[in-house]
Amino acid sequence: MTEAAEGRPELLPLIYEATVRGALLEDLGLAGDLTSDSVVAAGASARARFVARRPGRVAGLGVALSAFTLLDSSLKVETTRPDGTDAPQGATLALVEGPARPLLGAERTALNIVCRLSGIATATRDIVAAIGDYRAQITCTRKTTPGLRALEKYAVRVGGGVNHRFGLDDAVLIKDNHLAVAGGIEPAVARVRARVGHMVKIEVEVDTLEQLAELLPLGVDAVLLDNMSPDTLRRAVRLVDGRMITEASGGITPENVRDVAAAGVDMISLGWLTHSVKSLDIALEVEIA
Repeated sequence: MTEAAEGRPELLPLIYEATVRGALLEDLGLAGDLTSDSVVAAGASARARFVARRPGRVAGLGVALSAFTLLDSSLKVETTRPDGTDAPQGATLALVEGPARPLLGAERTALNIVCRLSGIATATRDIVAAIGDYRAQITCTRKTTPGLRALEKYAVRVGGGVNHRFGLDDAVLIKDNHLAVAGGIEPAVARVRARVGHMVKIEVEVDTLEQLAELLPLGVDAVLLDNMSPDTLRRAVRLVDGRMITEASGGITPENVRDVAAAGVDMISLGWLTHSVKSLDIALEVEIA
């Protein structure tokens, strides 16, 4: 993942091409698009516009457009509202032109991608704006659609959020089940330190202020404050006193997120940003070329 010249997040094609190819193969199977190949003349051409049926933050448009060019390199695509921009209802996001059969064959794959990612980006944008006068950052979790994690986490960034760990291999997060098996916070942290290198950050989940007090002398990098009320979060932040990153998680909604942010935590993690957010309504309107 890189940053575009304009400061917007950007995905390298290497990251998403295999995913898009897999989605096309899932849809086209071994026989191709039986409907379009039967109904549409072989030499027919068409133009199409991606149109926002609801206002929102655009994300994944370049990924979606790659479905057309992967299916037929002669299809021409043009972006009119790039990722990271806010589109009003009725706005044209992109144009596609060329052979009609592959244009129609790639339609659903492209829409599935851009609608899903734009929905995530829009929800992230709105929740980031809701706490804009507090220092907390909005972050995602590993509760992503299997196979789409890189894309969904990208959409969170497009919406103005930041990414939590991408997988089990890039950071340590000791959760309640780990603690139950390990026999407590201190032995769990000790075992991690004996196993991982100095570049790997360690975060521990706690449910109570008593657990937090036990964790503080161990000097880990971050604490996940799970399912705590805003008042308890406030007390936890005072106890930590800047010695580690504080992350609030669990039961956080658009209705209570400002109360959570006001408690003074550094991060607010929201699983629903990627596991249950509503897709943005975007249509592909086709014309005869």
